[in-house]
Amino acid sequence: MVVFGLLTTFLPVVIIIFVIVYAVKNKEMGDEAVIRHLYTYLVLFATLMMVIGGGISIFMAAADLVSPPSYYQSYEDYKQIHQEGKAPGQKTLSEQELRANYEQAVTDEKNRNKEGAKNQIIKSLGFIVIPLPIFLYFNKMRKRKSDE
Repeated sequence: MVVFGLLTTFLPVVIIIFVIVYAVKNKEMGDEAVIRHLYTYLVLFATLMMVIGGGISIFMAAADLVSPPSYYQSYEDYKQIHQEGKAPGQKTLSEQELRANYEQAVTDEKNRNKEGAKNQIIKSLGFIVIPLPIFLYFNKMRKRKSDE
């Protein structure tokens, strides 16, 4: 969370400084050419950041898929909650039934985490598949302009 706060604070400042330095450095090119180059570099920067963010998100989701987070409720806590929550007249579960229900809850939680990780991987692919062609197109366009 601290990194996100620092990023949102300093990133606009860095972009503004980059724009000013680039405009001053390339004053002889003409206003339209400078704006065109700045636009190209900003699009390249934004799409590259999206691709990097998508890659990081895929890595984190793959880690959750391989090693899902642990189930934090102990059997004793589970047992206590289910014994106290009984309404009068409800049958009490045997120790084996209670243990089987607990094991099923643990298994269900791990499966839910794995499904969430798969879903996150699919969503994160969008952050790579969508901006990557845009990045490649603008980079090709930038190289073509610099070769002229």
